[in-house]
Amino acid sequence: MQPAHKKAAFVAVVGRPSAGKSTLVNQICGEKVSIVSAVPQTTRNAIRGIVNRDQGQLVFIDTPGRHKSEKKFNKKLSDISGRAAGESDMVLYVLDASRPPGPEEAEITALLAPFAADRLIAAINKVDVSDDYSPVYAFLEQALPALEKSRCFAISAKNNTGIEPLLAALYDMAEEGEPFYGAEYYTDQEVDFRIAEIIREQAINRMRQEIPHALYVEIADAEFNEAEQKLWVRAFIVVERESQKGMVVGKGGAMIKTIRLAALKELRALFDWKIDLDLRVKTGKDWRHNDVILRRITEK
Repeated sequence: MQPAHKKAAFVAVVGRPSAGKSTLVNQICGEKVSIVSAVPQTTRNAIRGIVNRDQGQLVFIDTPGRHKSEKKFNKKLSDISGRAAGESDMVLYVLDASRPPGPEEAEITALLAPFAADRLIAAINKVDVSDDYSPVYAFLEQALPALEKSRCFAISAKNNTGIEPLLAALYDMAEEGEPFYGAEYYTDQEVDFRIAEIIREQAINRMRQEIPHALYVEIADAEFNEAEQKLWVRAFIVVERESQKGMVVGKGGAMIKTIRLAALKELRALFDWKIDLDLRVKTGKDWRHNDVILRRITEK
């Protein structure tokens, strides 16, 4: 019997903030590719997660949540998802079954309408917390009439239900081609980027009421000791104002210590090496209005 030809495709994952895109990508890839938080717009980059199966290779591009805003930073994030959708072979549209579709969803479907006939699959997520998600189906039927119902899937990314039929549909839609990455890859992120993201995740999950969007993480220095298989990293949590530094440091340094230890636990599970982390805080005044910094932290 002739062996089946392998499939290969890039899949842009698009949706509004907190729809569960990053949780879904991590579940599909079987590894932690994207950081996850209850804070909307945690994802700031186009994060690639790679799935290798007998059918071939799918490269998922997790994108920032899209929502209406005239702020420079938020517009930059929306540009990333729009560009990924336009440049990818397929688009996976993730909707939240626990929230009624609104103006943000209408803006997203307007963006995705040109792809609905042959490049789009919809995943209605969080069905584990919603008994009735028929309004989402009705919205899709009205907003994207070219999207066949057979390409709409009810899933729970958190509980890993409904994922296999969704993946099968994506592989069916993908075209034949050579893999883009070796079989050993589940992401192509650089080490310093992954470290910065893990630190940011631990910081925003502990400071979600204070300054989640007013911080980013900068890797200042890193040294790898080959003999000891140890990576030493100095990183800075960068906030916008001096008053925010005290919040991140905490009383007697308690908060920064908590963030550091939580990040180390994640990093040691992620990498095979020993890791030492020197974590500090500094101010980058109004960094969300600085084009150079915005390019640096969103275009990795």
